[in-house]
Amino acid sequence: MTSSTPTPSGAAGSPDDSPGPGPRPLDPPGGRRAVLVWSAGVSVYFVAIIFRTSLGVAGLDAADRFEINASALSTFSILQLLVYAGMQIPVGLMVDRLGTKRVLTFGVILFTLGQLGFAFFPHYGMALVSRALLGCGDAMTFISVLRLGSRWFPARRGPLVGQLAGLVGMAGNLVSTLVLARLLHGIGWEAAFGGSALLGVMVLAVMLVFLKDHPEGHAPPPVPKEHRGAAFVRHQIARSWSEPGTRLGMWTHFTTQFPAMVYLLLWGMPYLVEAQGLTRAEAGELLTLVVLSNMVIGLVYGQLIARNHRARSAIVLGTILATAVCWAAVLSWPGTAPAWLLLVHALVLGACGPASMVGFDFARPANPPERQGTASGIVNMGGFTASMTSLLAIGILLDLTGDNYRIAFCALFVLQALGTAQILRLRRAALRRESERLVASRVETVHVPA
Repeated sequence: MTSSTPTPSGAAGSPDDSPGPGPRPLDPPGGRRAVLVWSAGVSVYFVAIIFRTSLGVAGLDAADRFEINASALSTFSILQLLVYAGMQIPVGLMVDRLGTKRVLTFGVILFTLGQLGFAFFPHYGMALVSRALLGCGDAMTFISVLRLGSRWFPARRGPLVGQLAGLVGMAGNLVSTLVLARLLHGIGWEAAFGGSALLGVMVLAVMLVFLKDHPEGHAPPPVPKEHRGAAFVRHQIARSWSEPGTRLGMWTHFTTQFPAMVYLLLWGMPYLVEAQGLTRAEAGELLTLVVLSNMVIGLVYGQLIARNHRARSAIVLGTILATAVCWAAVLSWPGTAPAWLLLVHALVLGACGPASMVGFDFARPANPPERQGTASGIVNMGGFTASMTSLLAIGILLDLTGDNYRIAFCALFVLQALGTAQILRLRRAALRRESERLVASRVETVHVPA
């Protein structure tokens, strides 16, 4: 007679370097039903990205509409990201406590109201409030989608499902770049932004009909009474932060996401038009190339990590190096950069988003299921804190130097150096702890004599 104690899917210590042929005993089943439910959830994230990145193609128009300088223009994105980053841990706790559907519902309502306000408020102050509201709703989407994936798909599919979520988000960015930009110059500011807000109403209806927090038979256990209150919240945050894997994930997200985020979110279009002498159409094509590159590389990275977790560090550090080299080449080129270099630069920037997703793959095995939302919130703060900081620094430097983009974009290298140093400091401890948990989980599943 034998007995075994399998480790639940998603628990600390459950990751496997070489996934087995089937799901673990307590894993969700996956399948078509999972794809349908997950698609309903990820459609919300898709629309959130359209709204988040809409300013990236409208930066020059916004400066004219509100009669503001570079620093004030960057404040739109900075405030949006400040709210987003500040909401990550509270949202993680909300997802752990309330479930995905409720949190996504709040998020859709908030970011739709924010987009509507940005469309119709003519004054700078009220437009700022609208972007803050949008950032608050946007903050509730990605962590919810990550949790939805972990509830509906086997753990061995986690890296690929996460990258697919990022890919869908980049498709939303593509809509901003290709569709919203043309609508903006075709039908005007209010009609373009106001009409896009209807997408929020549509995905809210889809989500309410199709989305379910978990499959039948896989409901999480009820939250014990002692797991409520401010003391437990502080405990959850402290326990998640104490894990080297969580901190490594945060610094990975911090270092890899922002070099492309600042380019797509605000400063890419002005830089390419004003510093590189391109037309708006040509600049839009390069921004589109960043998005398309992101989508392709996301699939590649997801497959690589799903097959071999040891590839994570190489992917992260390689992406950081390639990004730094490309930015240095473009900024140091005398005069305007040649077309081929701008193309290579756009292709390499496309790797930043997928590399930032690896941060969640460091944090996931370091935390048990009841802390996944909190840990994901900590990780997600990293990239958006870096993006917010770099957006502010670039705006200030542009004003101080008379729109010298070469000097302004050098702020990127400072943040990259800081993040890389932290990754190298934490990597060994995080991977060692993950390996120890993997060995422990395998020992627990070994059949032993009764």
